Amino acid sequence: MAILDWFKNRPSPLDVDRRSAETIMRAIDRAVTLTNPRLKFLPSYQERLGPAVEASIAYLRALTLSLPPPIEVAAARWAGEPLLRAFFAAAPDIPDILGRSHNLRTLFDKFPGLDAASFVLAATMSKRLVFGLSLQGDVMQRDHAQTAVTFSDHQARICGHEDAEVRHLLATQAFEYLVAQALAEIGAERSERRELEENRTLVRARLRLLQQQGPGLGSLFAAAPANSGAEQELAARLLDNEHEFEAMGSAQSVLEAELEVLREVLEHPERYLRIEARQLRLSTMNIVVDATNGDVAADVSFSLAELMGEPHLQRAFVLARVARSELPAVKMNFADAARYL
Repeated sequence: MAILDWFKNRPSPLDVDRRSAETIMRAIDRAVTLTNPRLKFLPSYQERLGPAVEASIAYLRALTLSLPPPIEVAAARWAGEPLLRAFFAAAPDIPDILGRSHNLRTLFDKFPGLDAASFVLAATMSKRLVFGLSLQGDVMQRDHAQTAVTFSDHQARICGHEDAEVRHLLATQAFEYLVAQALAEIGAERSERRELEENRTLVRARLRLLQQQGPGLGSLFAAAPANSGAEQELAARLLDNEHEFEAMGSAQSVLEAELEVLREVLEHPERYLRIEARQLRLSTMNIVVDATNGDVAADVSFSLAELMGEPHLQRAFVLARVARSELPAVKMNFADAARYL
């Protein structure tokens, strides 16, 4: 099955709660299909990938099960829920931002009887240094250095009927992220091999040209090559290129190397993906404060996902649940619609 066909007929989520042989085999098939289907021609590829895939599934299972229960996201809860106040600047931002989620809208459209959906609410967390008033005990301090936290670029892309489904989807996409990192490392080696092949072809062509009476008008007048030093230099470059190419191995050894890269990445998922619980004590202005600060503040708990691959990313997120009624009705843009009449 081609990779595009695989995405169009995307399999069901990995059931990380059941570390069965069937789950391991499905995960191996998924990893190989996404990386290079020709890896299936290698002897015992399933047995060789099995322990690494099992290690990844165990790691992702621990991460997803450690996440706190979902919070209810609603505009009416904004004033009384510290996390919603931290993530959203104002109550109307909640339906406005969630209403832009194509995945949430698609889920509700596909299942008209679904009253509420579970999803992953993710955002980019930024910190910056600001100066302002601060109450330290009974003393008001001016121009006090403080850390302000902002949450932006909200996303609600992973969603489902229930919390368990969302956790499974999260684990599945995390597994695919690990495979993508292996593919990126393999791609770098493939690119190097391709460059060597192209360089070898070019050097051979230039060497052949010099050997055939020299470049340009030399061949027309049957003159001898004007620069034997250039011919020797090209021959030396070609020899070096051949040695480098031989060092990369045959087609069989290339597949073996790709399988080893995939195995290494899946055996050590913690090198590429981490999820940690975070808690900040934030004022109503999203200023980080400590217990000695007299400002009105509340503890805000969320998870922080760190992707150590390329590009390196950090995203704050929580598991959440939202009612269908929270999403505003889609307004028809008659000006845009008129263009298609």
